[in-house]
Amino acid sequence: MEESKVIHEITPLMGKDVLYIADRRKSEFTYPIHNHEVYELNFVEHASGVRRIVGDSNEVIGEFDLVLITSPDLEHVWEQNTCVSPDIREITIQFDLDLSDSGMFGRNPFNSMKQMMVEARKGLCFPLHAIMKVYNQLTTLSSIKDSFYAFVQFLTILYELSKCDGARTLATSSYAKVETESDSRRVQKVKNYIINNYRDEIRLGKLADLVGMSPSAFSRFFKLRTGRNLSDYIIDLRLGYACRKLVDSTDSISEISYACGFNNLSNFNRIFKKKKGCSPSEFRDNYRKTRIIV
Repeated sequence: MEESKVIHEITPLMGKDVLYIADRRKSEFTYPIHNHEVYELNFVEHASGVRRIVGDSNEVIGEFDLVLITSPDLEHVWEQNTCVSPDIREITIQFDLDLSDSGMFGRNPFNSMKQMMVEARKGLCFPLHAIMKVYNQLTTLSSIKDSFYAFVQFLTILYELSKCDGARTLATSSYAKVETESDSRRVQKVKNYIINNYRDEIRLGKLADLVGMSPSAFSRFFKLRTGRNLSDYIIDLRLGYACRKLVDSTDSISEISYACGFNNLSNFNRIFKKKKGCSPSEFRDNYRKTRIIV
């Protein structure tokens, strides 16, 4: 990738700082797509119609939006799109915490928070009921002058979010370069096979043989354990790799299509448009026209 195409944001967090809080009201989003070393919790209010891009996820948000991102490599941006609100509020909290097993977050009281942080490597979007649960704490955080009490309130926000149901990841694992783990060794064995062979034709019978099941029983088993149809899982994984290549390489769309396991270009274009809401070339152009390095 050309180095002039990516912003790697330099945050205001200094060596011993824990939080950076930016609470702003504005009428438009102008910041380009970017990534950064530190973690980020971003809250947006009264911005219906804004387009949120996190990795290869592209969605138009409603009145409230709350996203946690914990990967230094995951590009993200909130774009103006069709939003006409004159009074947008955006609260961005950037933070740097040690999530290693030897640190504080390796202890039992923080288990749910640590798991949430792991999930957020793909970007984690919270449902409205979770946002409302922490709304008052979020919207008053910037007014707390004592840094200790601000940090305690922020930890409370993270804890409450970690205990809420309904949060969903945004970027695909293959795009975000995140290895997935499963509590089922059989499911993980199948996923590993797919990851290693996604460029080639993947047959249901072969996957079923890997775990000693009939094809029909395996299809039901995979759907039950992952919540997804096998074919959808394979397509999404291939699309994630394709999106990453569109961003990170200068390969032609045809080359990317075949390299990611699609049998022909027209099929790739059709599936990409259906799943991502734009063509592969539009996806590539949207990233490139807004990205620079600093």
